[in-house]
Amino acid sequence: MSKTGKVRCGAHLVALSRSLPPPYVRRADGALGVSAESPWNAHHSLASALQIQQAFASQNQTNNFVVDEVSRKVYLATVNMVYQLNGTLSVEVEKRTGPVEDNLLCHAPQLPQAPCEHPKSLTDNFNKLLELDREQGVLVVCGSVYQGFCELRKMENISEIAVEFPPHGEKTVFPSMLNIAANHPNASTVGLIFRSHGGNTRLLVGATYTGAGTQFFPKNHSKEDLRFENTPEIAIRSLNINDLSRLFTYDINPSEDNVFKIKQEVKQKNKLNFVHAFIQKTYAYIAINNDANMGHKQNQPNSILARICLDTENTRKSTSESRKLTESFIQMPLQCGYNGNIYNRLVSVHPAAIHSGSGEGLESHLFGVFTKSDRKSALCAFRFSDIEEEIRQGRRNCSNSPSSDVQVLDSVIQGSGAACVHKGNLVLQPEQLDCGAAHLQHPLALRRPLRATPLFESLGLSSVAVDNIHNHTVVFLGTSTGRLRKNLTVANQWALKLPAGESVHHIMTFDPMDRNYLYLMTSHHLLRVKVAACGQYRSCSDCLGAGDAHCGWCTLESRYLHLLQCFLSLVPSLLPFIPLTLPSLQQDVGILINGSVPDLVGSRVECDYGLGVATVATVHLDYGPAQIQTCPLLPRERYPHIPSDHLMVPVAIKVNGTSVVSGTFLIYDCERTGAIHPKIACISCLSTRWRCYWDQNSHSCLSTKDDSKPSLLEVSYPSVMYCVNKALPFVPSLSLSLSVEVYNCGVGSGDCSQCWGREDQGHLCGWCDNICRTRDDCQYMSSQCPDPEITKISPLSGPLEGGTLLTVQGRNMGRRADVVKVSIGMVPCKILPYRYTVSVQLVCVTGQTFDPTNDVVRVTVNQNAMGVSKEVYSYLVPKLLSMEPRKGSRSGGTRVTLRGEYLDTGSQVRVKVNGTQDFVVCTSGGRTITVTGQGFDLVQSVSMEVLGIGQDACKVQSTSMITCSSLASSQSQQATVEFLLNGVLYTGDGPAFDGPDQEEEEEPHRGHFLLEYVEDPQFFTANKEKLIKHHPGEPLTLIINKGPSDLDLAPEEYSVMIGSYPCDISFHNNQLFHCTINGSLGSSEGELPVTVRVGNFERIIAKVQLGGSELAIVVSIVVCCVLLLLCTVALVVYCTKSRRAERYWQKTLLQMEEMESQIRDEIRKGFAELQTDMTDLTKELNRSQGIPFLEYKQFVTRTFFPKMCSDYERSLVQPVYENDALGPRALPETHPLLQDWQVWGLNHVVCSLASLLTIALHGKLEYYTSIMKDLLVDLIDASAAKNPKLMLRRTESVVEKMLTNWMSICMYSYLKETVGEPFFLLLCAIKQQINKGSIDAITGKARYTLNEEWLLRENVEAKPQNINVSFQGCGMDSLAVKVVNTDTICQVKEKILEAFYKNLPFSQWPRAEDVDLEWFASGSNSRILQDLDNTSVMEDGRKKLNTVTHYQIPEGASFAMSMKDKRDNTLGRGRSQTHTHTHTLCHLVLPHDEPFENKKSHRQSHRKKVLPEIYLTRLLSTKGTLQKFLDDLFQAILSIPAERPPLAIKYFFDFLEEQADKRGITDPDTLHIWKTNCLPLRFWVNILKNPQFVFDIEKTDHMDACLSVIAQAFIDACSVSDLQLGKDSPTNKLLYAKEIPEYKKRVQCYYKQIHEMAPLSEQEMNAHLAEESRKYRNEFNTNLALTEIYKYAKKYRNQVVSALESNPTAKRTQLHHKFEQVIALVEDNIYECSSEA
Repeated sequence: MSKTGKVRCGAHLVALSRSLPPPYVRRADGALGVSAESPWNAHHSLASALQIQQAFASQNQTNNFVVDEVSRKVYLATVNMVYQLNGTLSVEVEKRTGPVEDNLLCHAPQLPQAPCEHPKSLTDNFNKLLELDREQGVLVVCGSVYQGFCELRKMENISEIAVEFPPHGEKTVFPSMLNIAANHPNASTVGLIFRSHGGNTRLLVGATYTGAGTQFFPKNHSKEDLRFENTPEIAIRSLNINDLSRLFTYDINPSEDNVFKIKQEVKQKNKLNFVHAFIQKTYAYIAINNDANMGHKQNQPNSILARICLDTENTRKSTSESRKLTESFIQMPLQCGYNGNIYNRLVSVHPAAIHSGSGEGLESHLFGVFTKSDRKSALCAFRFSDIEEEIRQGRRNCSNSPSSDVQVLDSVIQGSGAACVHKGNLVLQPEQLDCGAAHLQHPLALRRPLRATPLFESLGLSSVAVDNIHNHTVVFLGTSTGRLRKNLTVANQWALKLPAGESVHHIMTFDPMDRNYLYLMTSHHLLRVKVAACGQYRSCSDCLGAGDAHCGWCTLESRYLHLLQCFLSLVPSLLPFIPLTLPSLQQDVGILINGSVPDLVGSRVECDYGLGVATVATVHLDYGPAQIQTCPLLPRERYPHIPSDHLMVPVAIKVNGTSVVSGTFLIYDCERTGAIHPKIACISCLSTRWRCYWDQNSHSCLSTKDDSKPSLLEVSYPSVMYCVNKALPFVPSLSLSLSVEVYNCGVGSGDCSQCWGREDQGHLCGWCDNICRTRDDCQYMSSQCPDPEITKISPLSGPLEGGTLLTVQGRNMGRRADVVKVSIGMVPCKILPYRYTVSVQLVCVTGQTFDPTNDVVRVTVNQNAMGVSKEVYSYLVPKLLSMEPRKGSRSGGTRVTLRGEYLDTGSQVRVKVNGTQDFVVCTSGGRTITVTGQGFDLVQSVSMEVLGIGQDACKVQSTSMITCSSLASSQSQQATVEFLLNGVLYTGDGPAFDGPDQEEEEEPHRGHFLLEYVEDPQFFTANKEKLIKHHPGEPLTLIINKGPSDLDLAPEEYSVMIGSYPCDISFHNNQLFHCTINGSLGSSEGELPVTVRVGNFERIIAKVQLGGSELAIVVSIVVCCVLLLLCTVALVVYCTKSRRAERYWQKTLLQMEEMESQIRDEIRKGFAELQTDMTDLTKELNRSQGIPFLEYKQFVTRTFFPKMCSDYERSLVQPVYENDALGPRALPETHPLLQDWQVWGLNHVVCSLASLLTIALHGKLEYYTSIMKDLLVDLIDASAAKNPKLMLRRTESVVEKMLTNWMSICMYSYLKETVGEPFFLLLCAIKQQINKGSIDAITGKARYTLNEEWLLRENVEAKPQNINVSFQGCGMDSLAVKVVNTDTICQVKEKILEAFYKNLPFSQWPRAEDVDLEWFASGSNSRILQDLDNTSVMEDGRKKLNTVTHYQIPEGASFAMSMKDKRDNTLGRGRSQTHTHTHTLCHLVLPHDEPFENKKSHRQSHRKKVLPEIYLTRLLSTKGTLQKFLDDLFQAILSIPAERPPLAIKYFFDFLEEQADKRGITDPDTLHIWKTNCLPLRFWVNILKNPQFVFDIEKTDHMDACLSVIAQAFIDACSVSDLQLGKDSPTNKLLYAKEIPEYKKRVQCYYKQIHEMAPLSEQEMNAHLAEESRKYRNEFNTNLALTEIYKYAKKYRNQVVSALESNPTAKRTQLHHKFEQVIALVEDNIYECSSEA
């Protein structure tokens, strides 16, 4: 019921509390949300509604507890103990868990063979995790000792171990299976147990990182003690006790996908403190605080809610794999509070389903208690529906519309290198939006916090629990002062004081069997509290007046009960109006009964009319929770005389004689109503509260409606009805409706908008003739009003943060608030509808801006009519300059005068006085702490006491400032500070609090301040050198770096001494400063220490070594020898230059660091851009014809005959003699292949002969293979006798070229199906990366490259811009093409051609010389652009090629490209001219081969010199951008797919190993070299350097240079020798020197996998080769190949015959005779053919 309603005890039971309002709406009507105007300052006057039923006291500090929902057993874990309690908290079993012998730096003793050299001592075991697994019957108990080791104990008896882990004798145990919880008492751990869809039990654990660099790790330990760096912050582990080998493992492969691990270098910025983990639906939620931001961003939220999808349901129908943690992980900030009043630390959460208040049932909310540094706390609530929608929108933005609201969590290892990538209009399925997709497999973080307004604010809240009682929300709050609050509304609150005033643990749990009981834990107690004490209320009024939602008064029983136990709660419906006619009085009256209705069958229910007469009621029980009963009415003669026209009849409902509901209903007589006022009978009839009808014919008032009478009038609300008088049949009388309203359109409608705005009130007014009239009086109306007119705005200024209430007055400012928009310049102003006055005035809330600005106010109506103010609104920054007086009474009331600038800014001004502050100091102490306040001139002595550390005196500096020096601490910690003023403890300066609840509400630590001790800062010189040499008499500058620290040190807190000389400090940033001494240092001492001081912290970081006196040196040289004087002078000059160089080097260190940062940014940005471009390229490949692979025959001819591939393609691959009986006779006498054989030399002859043999025998590869093997055996014999490692290194014989061809044939399928795509993507990536920067059209050098020789060593900035191009005759729409402003016209053409023809092979592209590019500059003006024209400029005696900048082409310019007329004799003039006259042309830089120094202009000769080597870093930038694509290519080359194993490679490697065994070659390096020379160097390197062998693409000289570097890296990876590299090594070897060791491992692993494959028999290999021959049958003209072989044989006839005659086997088979016969036969046929011709 509302606060103004009445309670009628004995009549009905009403609701005693309201539903919780939505979490984002503040309620000021007494709901749970407490406004600032209604502080929580009173408790209920009745006895407490909370009672402690049972309590268990522990001697040790409590840690965790869990309740079994079936057996009601309670398991309690404390320091060194675990208890098993029954439902009444009596001990059943207890088990001691500590202390144990342990050391934080030692592995768990359960780890086999893990000795520890550190001394162990008795260590307390703090419980970190306590979880119950009822299905497996185990209790998971994890402690802080043994690196967070967990035990599995039996639920029935916790003193017994359920599963021994690790099993006795088990050796395959890893630290990750034992290090589960946090290993420090103060580090947090949370967890939960769930079951996957496969029935496997899993444990989700979140634990704070406690390794090196944190306050939990022991100090002064070297890096060899850092053994636990791999423990993840969040992990999902297996908990299946039936599979001990996988117990506590990450239970997924790869395991990295099931862990959430912060990168080591950013752990200081991500100090995660876990609060609670719970399951909601199929998700696991983890509440976290990031303590790295505490104290630095007090007004920013540091609380995080993370969500992970669980495999509790198999939503993936097509796969059974486990869901990856990192794939579904997403986090969002939670913000409790607004406008600087933000509670930024989460301390407790509780999910609960509560009544939403909208009538749609229960809605899930997340309640959280938040605090801030001054111990103020608040309760906030968040809808889970809002959380889920934010997550879906975040993933949608990450995929479709990248924005700053979502990002990949790059602080996590799994998020490295990833980013949100635009996927076009990709539609994500609901499962993908909730739990991630294939392209969103990285942890995500939402940047925009989910905000909520505090529902309740108080001091020291520590825990929360929420329950829903009959759709009423009840909140239980624990406090740090030992109180338990029960809250319903501001007026309905109870508090229970707990034992010893101990702080309440952040987890509270309801009794699973009876939610009237609540389990809660304090530091040394476990309590079972009854949440309602209904037995104290002895009357209905007391029960209902208490306002406790748990209690209710049961009317039938006349006693109190819990609401869930009540039998009946009744609310009577509105009783009807009954007409006083005979048929009506014979009907029954229906009464609706609401509430907890019992079964009334068998009960005597009657209706008592108060006349001593009752009628039996009929109850209808088929209406759900609400029931209807009907009561027969008494006959008319039983009612008393009706004095006028109606009668109120009382009625009471009795159940078994007890009156439970009472009310009244009304009977009336319409005929009497019409007769009461005969002159206005019609009006009287139709204006009654009941329904009457007016008969116009008989002029009478009737109670019932007769449909046969059309002349009946009735009131149809809210329409208007007219009564007709007898004398004036058509004259209307007063309009009757629910209320009568007479209006005049001309009054109150001063403008058009006001006139038309009355339409919402039902007024039919219109604007015509510049006046407002009724619409019937308007002949011509226009609904379009004039533009708005603004006459005044107020106030005229406001702060930058916005929030000012701006009042705008004027005319025609809209008819309704929803059609009006207000803005100040470009800043929106949100209109307040409830403060909108139609047309003439509106109030809006100004938005935020970042810079002070002035602008007019604009009012827009219906998005088309706009009015502008004459006055200007200003965004200003208020400044406070002075304040008087500075002293005042503690009780307030002092008038304070503030002076400053713009203090009247905004619509409301608030002033706050005083505040508290947190201090951060280092453990060494000595840092100056400034205390500000007032009245310090009254302080005679002051001291500061740090509780637990010590006390020190302070100094009063002025009446408003005291300074103290912080004390030293032995460890990092948070301490409490108190101040003693004149020997008296300072307890705050606020007024005293009086009232009955002073003890309850008084802050226990008033006047205390927080002081945080952190680790001492670390300082070191730039190069971390310990000895710095310095020459006396010269200035000294040191660069000093400061390590990462939480200390926010001011520059004046530093001091540096070099010996006894103070050093001048200048800061570059927070992590680096310079120390300079301009005077001379005394040389009496050889070394001077460099000492850095911060407070009491003092450390020597280096020593300065001083040289000897120059004067003494000079004197000694003069005395000794005059001749040595010249040498000494030269030496002095050399030393001086060396010292200057050293100083120059120190000064350039900063430049190098900045450059390194720029390189990182450039790599990251370039990689992101390239990833996006390559993603688009992949889409294009999928949509188009795919990768432009060459056909097999083209691949073979280009690989076999690289020098003459085009001629062979025109002859060998075309079956020109397939149907010609003459065969090779028709061949020309001299084939083009043989024309230049003498030029190529003998090696070319050998290669051509081997390739022709391969073509001739392509149809019989098994025979070809046997020939090759026989020849290889001879080659191996010859090499083994000399140096076997040199075999197959070059191609100097026929068999070596045959081997190359054999590899090409056998590897083609693997190349096309596996390696082709990553190779093509690498080529596209290289091309796109090169084109992103400037490229010199003359020299070919570019900004982005991998080859030093092709690097553009000038700082030529390229600005990208887009142009719109249409290609006439191409059949495509206009395309947007990206170019750079330094591109020449020819380069622009090439990029345009690539954009239009990117889906076609390169051989089908037109040339840039064959097209014209026309620019439409403005209007109809256009011009054809060329590299050279009459506008070209001269620079240094050279003509400069025209560029985009030269023509001043703007962004988005329009172009048209068309093919040139082939009849035009100027075809090809563009590039041909450029190439013809390159010695007189230039583009970006001048060629280096011409001595142009004398031609330089005066400006260029004085240009600042830049070392060209400085641009070598661009090589690293390009390398970093392309690294992923190169890794993918090498992975594809050096992997063995299961579906396509390389059979030929296995066969040939086994052949090599067999030959090595036969010859006793056991050196593994030799065999490795043989394999490398056969496959990687003979085949893959050839492919890497010549992509045109595989694809129909353009290989430019620049791309060829980049591929040479990549090929060199591949060659180095296959080498067995270690690279000896230095600063003089070539850059193409240095560039990938870091990756070579990893690549070498891959090569060795690849060879090992080949070796371990099953052997291949000769039959299997021959079958494979026969299949390859059959696949490409009839692809080549073998007759032509044989003819070419014959010509070689004829040419070297004598050598061949001599060789055959000298070979015994050939001589025995008379091969030389057969050879002569073949020559004679062929020659005879050719002669006959010629004769016939």
